[in-house]
Amino acid sequence: MITAVRGIRVGHATDRRGLTGCTVVLCPPGTVGSGEVRGGAPATRETDLLRPGMLVNEVHGVLLAGGSAFGLGAAAGVMRYLEERGIGFAAGVAVVPIVPGAALFDLGVGDPKARPGPSEGYGACDAATDQVEEGTVGAGTGATVAKIRGPERQVKGGIGSASATEGSVVVGALFAVNAVGEILAEDGAVLAGVRAGATGDEEELEPTAPWPDGPWTNTIIGVVATNARLSKERAHLLAGSAHDAISDLVRPAHTIWDGDTVFTLATGQVDAPQDLLEQMANEAVAESIRRGVLRATGVPGAPSVGEAR
Repeated sequence: MITAVRGIRVGHATDRRGLTGCTVVLCPPGTVGSGEVRGGAPATRETDLLRPGMLVNEVHGVLLAGGSAFGLGAAAGVMRYLEERGIGFAAGVAVVPIVPGAALFDLGVGDPKARPGPSEGYGACDAATDQVEEGTVGAGTGATVAKIRGPERQVKGGIGSASATEGSVVVGALFAVNAVGEILAEDGAVLAGVRAGATGDEEELEPTAPWPDGPWTNTIIGVVATNARLSKERAHLLAGSAHDAISDLVRPAHTIWDGDTVFTLATGQVDAPQDLLEQMANEAVAESIRRGVLRATGVPGAPSVGEAR
């Protein structure tokens, strides 16, 4: 799991009735953070601060949320939790926790008025441990995939985590998988794809176009963490490699309807070459995305991968 990186903890808050939630990744002191957003419809906070050249290098927590842009309100609870513990950027008169975040659009799956807020953000922090629950939990509660032919043909997505290890170097990933596209297996076959139509006619599964024809509920958001010692510039490059893994695995990805967002965290415990980290990140991201759909349980209107077969 992503918590194979020492000091990283993960907590969820899950609304099983409203079918939404949030997930928090908490970092050890001194963690360097960066990230990158691709696609035309992001819902994010503090991403400008993550760019190389900005004043603050350290990140104290990351929020992944359902609820579209409304869900970003959960970050206030994360900040309160960290401030109470004296964790944050020392700004003279106050300690300001640095909590970048991203939200995915799940309002069409459960109750569109159900969104995670400050209490859910705080609760996810309070629940954070080195054990990572996967599937239909946290930010993955209302996630769905394979909406190229519309939401009536979707299957359930979820949240998944994985890690790769090479000697003393560890790279972990945690992703909430809510893609307009289909998810590919390791051999290139479709792992989570568009369901057959009402007639069950297999010919209906042939896509009429490579791009979606409407603003269905999209966006993959996630975190890549490593115990390597990275500058902000190198952490930013690592986020780009993680996006490459998304584009290899999700077809299509990074569309005008997506706000695909990757945050990177470097805890600075070992030295490692950039090319090795990028290779390991590619493996961990791919596995976490696949686990996100395989570990998910179905909800009304979005059966699990197993139920859809």
